[in-house]
Amino acid sequence: MSSEHSSTASLQKEATILVVDDQSLNIQVINALLSPDYNILAATSGAKAIELCQKTKPDLILMDVVMPQKSGWETCRELKLIKELESIPVIFVTGLESEEEENTCWDAGGVDFIKKPVNATTLKQRVKAHLKLKFQSDFLRNMAFVDGLTCVYNRRFFDDAYDKALRQHARDNLGMVVGIVDVDYFKRFNDRYGHLAGDDCLRSIAKALRSVMRRPHDVFARYGGEEFACILPETDLLGAQVIAKKMLEAVRRLSIPHEESPFNHVTVSIGFAAVDADSESSRDELLAKADENLYKAKQSGRDRAVSG
Repeated sequence: MSSEHSSTASLQKEATILVVDDQSLNIQVINALLSPDYNILAATSGAKAIELCQKTKPDLILMDVVMPQKSGWETCRELKLIKELESIPVIFVTGLESEEEENTCWDAGGVDFIKKPVNATTLKQRVKAHLKLKFQSDFLRNMAFVDGLTCVYNRRFFDDAYDKALRQHARDNLGMVVGIVDVDYFKRFNDRYGHLAGDDCLRSIAKALRSVMRRPHDVFARYGGEEFACILPETDLLGAQVIAKKMLEAVRRLSIPHEESPFNHVTVSIGFAAVDADSESSRDELLAKADENLYKAKQSGRDRAVSG
């Protein structure tokens, strides 16, 4: 088995499929067919499907067409208007047979349709094919958001994720924290050891810092030069302080020699800023506060974090 085939199979095994149907029996049938290979979620209405997608973004949706209150077509159109959800492929599962009804499936934004009663082999093959296309598309899209040197997300991805996190906070009011991390005395390090060693240093630090970010919705990115940035949704300053301590310790454990630093090894300084559940901060204000706290960490001795 090739490594590409093995990787694709592994990704598909971890794929999450949302089944949307107002008839529980239909959901049970599809669940029985697909649950051995995929994680299955279920919703019995279009409104519940959209709500579930916003909480747990599935990799693919199997959508019934005829449902009360909101049809599958209407639900799909609404999903395609939500930026965070527009890329989820939707396969309609329908008993409709006219050419006009088939055309409506395409016009609504569906990638395919399967007729009822469902043929098990057809269902499995269509799902497999569209998941493969989806993962390939995600891979190419993500390549544009990865920093070439450190292999963590880049500034472009951070900016997009930051805007999404602020919208999520405004909607759910659960708080969030933004952090900026800077490598201490990095210019001195480059002057002393050379830029190739500097690149190796940044790669090691990025890997160490990223390992601290364990939740799937946390974001860690290279912000520019020797700076990194992170987004911690649904987090307060107490939680950020725990993360900061782990970050500082992770870099110290690398024990990268730095004779031009008073610490004799590479360290970082961190500034955190929080938007509380009961307050609002503009996009620029929150980043400016994090940068201000980073400056305070530098001024008070480096190798530390300041939050507020």
